[in-house]
Amino acid sequence: MERTFVMIKPDALERELVGEIINRLERKGLKLVAIKMIKMSKEKAREHYSHLVDKPFYPSLEEFITSKPCIAMVWQGKNAVEVVRKLVGLTNSREASPGTIRGDYSMSVSKNVIHASDSKETAEKEIKRFFEEHEIFDWHRNRLLYYAEDE
Repeated sequence: MERTFVMIKPDALERELVGEIINRLERKGLKLVAIKMIKMSKEKAREHYSHLVDKPFYPSLEEFITSKPCIAMVWQGKNAVEVVRKLVGLTNSREASPGTIRGDYSMSVSKNVIHASDSKETAEKEIKRFFEEHEIFDWHRNRLLYYAEDE
């Protein structure tokens, strides 16, 4: 099974959307295998958003992402990266489709309630950035089958 990294941002925490967001991921059939509340340091923010550090908007992004706690999570499932990206919606929330997390809960580009890994390679790096291996639980779900036997 594929794993992906998801982070609920401070604006979602402030707006009490954490349960709503987790519920949407669970209802899709994804399995939560790691979760913790973190306070992002400026150093960790620079590492996580290294591809944006030289952008003119980066200082406000750093201020935002370090302002309050975030919820870091690892989700597992078939094609987890792609599935989560579709659930999350476009980065620019004003352009995100209704029915997506950003489309339903945000109107901003940077304060867009959630971060999700954009590729398998990025997911691996981000999971290692925020979680030790012993913090990720490979548990067996007994109650429902989400995939056909031939998948």
